[in-house]
Amino acid sequence: MNAAQSGVDFALVSFFLFVGFFISLIFYLRREDRREGYPLEEDSSGRVRTAGGFLFSAVPKTFLLPAGGTLTVPNQQRDRRPIAARRTSVVPGSPLRPTGNPMIDGVGPAAYAERAKVPDRTFHGDLKIVPMRVAVDFRVARGDPDPRGMTVIGTDKVAAGVVKDIWVDRAESMVRYLEVSLASDGRSVILPMTMALIDRKRDLVKVDAITGAQFADVPALENPDQITFYEEERVTAYYGGGFLYATPARSEPLL
Repeated sequence: MNAAQSGVDFALVSFFLFVGFFISLIFYLRREDRREGYPLEEDSSGRVRTAGGFLFSAVPKTFLLPAGGTLTVPNQQRDRRPIAARRTSVVPGSPLRPTGNPMIDGVGPAAYAERAKVPDRTFHGDLKIVPMRVAVDFRVARGDPDPRGMTVIGTDKVAAGVVKDIWVDRAESMVRYLEVSLASDGRSVILPMTMALIDRKRDLVKVDAITGAQFADVPALENPDQITFYEEERVTAYYGGGFLYATPARSEPLL
């Protein structure tokens, strides 16, 4: 071996350093993705399967929450809510069959997470999503239809009520919800704007997610002028579940 061949091969060293870094990155990501949502449960038996050890378990980390307080994860706390459904088979991955009203019980597409029961806020600390009766500096843009006063109909073309107010996102300057005053009892419920189609010519707000009668079971708000993360989750899940459970035909196969 001559002097020219005895030097350090920096290309090879760089390659091994990259491989070592990449392997370390994989182990780091596999640990971090177990910070929340783990351990796993077996479908058939419900037995908890844990992937422990230094290489597979994240070190507990404490986070400061925007609304105050802290959260430490992983904390091994489990979601103990009963599921109003039963398995159609013992085979892993088999679907669940609802045993009650799946849209209210939170089954399948109507499932929801136990989010924080505090409202979202802007960078300056103000309530982020509020009705226009609170956000008095907001107006409907010129040329756009104002849904207030329009009749809301469900997928069965039955009238549910009338749009009472518009809920705006102060941070994003957009409409998030419509507030509907029910014709049945005068209560107000929230309708996600993404679930509504405004028919300006007929003064109608069409909702394909649920029927007119099912508006009565939309989860109510604790405070009429604000909505929490938890309430947003419940309301959205209810309408989302309607695309499968609103009518019996929707739960059947297409063919």
